[in-house]
Amino acid sequence: MFEIERRLEEKGITRKDIVASAMELYITHGIGAEEAAKLLDEKIGKAFLDPNISSLLLGAILLEDELYWKRKNSEIADDPVFLLSDEIIGMAIAEVIGGTYARFEFTRYDQKKPGILSKLGPFLDDAVAGLIAGCTSRLYSESMGSM
Repeated sequence: MFEIERRLEEKGITRKDIVASAMELYITHGIGAEEAAKLLDEKIGKAFLDPNISSLLLGAILLEDELYWKRKNSEIADDPVFLLSDEIIGMAIAEVIGGTYARFEFTRYDQKKPGILSKLGPFLDDAVAGLIAGCTSRLYSESMGSM
């Protein structure tokens, strides 16, 4: 949907990097790391096909280009605390995929910024953190039989 995986790759964000970042904070819930990485890769692939998730990711790409890269000397260059739209996009992606629990998982990834997240600007780091959080939260819920 919206060629979102290709667009992310153009920004240097591969699915492999997203899975690797997710696995840095992975908490075992009865699923070994290798199997979890495979399942997360599948969940991320499915998420890319969802028009709601893809449109939020596309929005983050466009906002980052427009408000961050084209305005490197602007007031949002350092991701100030008053910039909330990036967090809202990340939380929305997480919740669309994984429900309310994913909001808490988003906070873990947003604060620690493992892997590729530490290299991204303010919109894409939160959008990708939301993607990871939604998919990991769903994986945790499914492994515990609550979905």
